[in-house]
Amino acid sequence: MISLLAALALFSAQAPAAADPSVAAPPASASNPDYPAGAPTEPYQFVSWCYGMLRGYVDRRDEVWPEVRRIESTYRKPGSNLAEDLKVYDNQLAQAQKDLVLFQRAMTAAEKASLRPINTLGARALRKGMNQWSFGENIPAAQRAQAWMGWTLPAMCQTQAAELEKRAVLMGASFQVNADPVTAEAPASATP
Repeated sequence: MISLLAALALFSAQAPAAADPSVAAPPASASNPDYPAGAPTEPYQFVSWCYGMLRGYVDRRDEVWPEVRRIESTYRKPGSNLAEDLKVYDNQLAQAQKDLVLFQRAMTAAEKASLRPINTLGARALRKGMNQWSFGENIPAAQRAQAWMGWTLPAMCQTQAAELEKRAVLMGASFQVNADPVTAEAPASATP
């Protein structure tokens, strides 16, 4: 019995990083041109960073929207419709809300499946992503709006979030993380 406990303690103390879904292979190498500059390479932190970037984008909408409307109405493409062009931003916002839900699910699943607390790392990466939207006071409104209008979420954010969630759910199930221990009920005894 003691040797079993010692083996379990040794196993949990030296568990390989691959057993933790949040520290699996990075989403892409930093030398990959599709990989966002400055983004964390660890999957959980990468998804947290994506969440922060997207949250910052969504939160800036009200701030930049009057200038976006002015730009879109001033610089019209011939034959284009202002209402249809502005609807693109509404569609982007709807997709952003869906992506935020996906990222949150993936981060939560990874936190539950991780053998160690990782939420502080995620919070740091999330703040780093949100800080990308910190405009200085001297930046003109038109420049802020143009940065907002031209921004797109890196495509690998959705794929990495889906992969992270999938791995985390599988790992969480194998470790039975955050599950109440199942108490085996004694079978009804037969009358002697």
